[in-house]
Amino acid sequence: MSKHVKHVPKHRGPVTRPALVEAPRKALRNTVILSSVAVAATGATVTTGLIGQAPAVSAASGDTRPATAAQASGTLSSLSQRGLADRAPAVSRSSDRRRAADPVKAASLLQTDGPAMTRTEDLSDDDPREIGRALLAEFGFSSDQFGCLDSLWTRESNWTWNADNPSSSAYGIPQALPGSKMSSAGADWATNPVTQIRWGLGYIQDRYGSPCSAWGHSESVGWY
Repeated sequence: MSKHVKHVPKHRGPVTRPALVEAPRKALRNTVILSSVAVAATGATVTTGLIGQAPAVSAASGDTRPATAAQASGTLSSLSQRGLADRAPAVSRSSDRRRAADPVKAASLLQTDGPAMTRTEDLSDDDPREIGRALLAEFGFSSDQFGCLDSLWTRESNWTWNADNPSSSAYGIPQALPGSKMSSAGADWATNPVTQIRWGLGYIQDRYGSPCSAWGHSESVGWY
């Protein structure tokens, strides 16, 4: 009977992997991690690029690395500034047009105001008879009433603004009695023929209705 030697397994120690085998595995893991980071960065860049409408890669340098969020933000800010600069000239041109129109408008207003003042000054310098003729319509009298008015005030004062009746104290073109009554038509009643004529026409309108009626009364009794 032969003796069999009992096989006793020997425990092997930990197998040491060669450095050359371990290095590729580390490189593989690092590559996977870097790829994940690159994908995430690329996704952020694409999103920012769509919002800002700006390319993520610089065409001038030819760099194809994914743009960072800071670069995308800078590009968006630059585009916004350029957009504001492009819109600025339109506002400036509009402001210039408004400023250019203002002097024209001012000149137009001055021209509108001028003639009215000139007519007022010239009226007081006109012949009193012409003033009387011009003011008839202001009191509702027709031009055919001027003949009667001319006859009436020629008899009373000869259309003289400083005519003074020493016996009765009547004064002015319409011979108001007393002359201070004409102050109701203006403070310059003593020297302004326009003020005197306006007062006289108002008096005739209230008392007689028309210059011809006033002249008829004066013809009858010698006064009106």
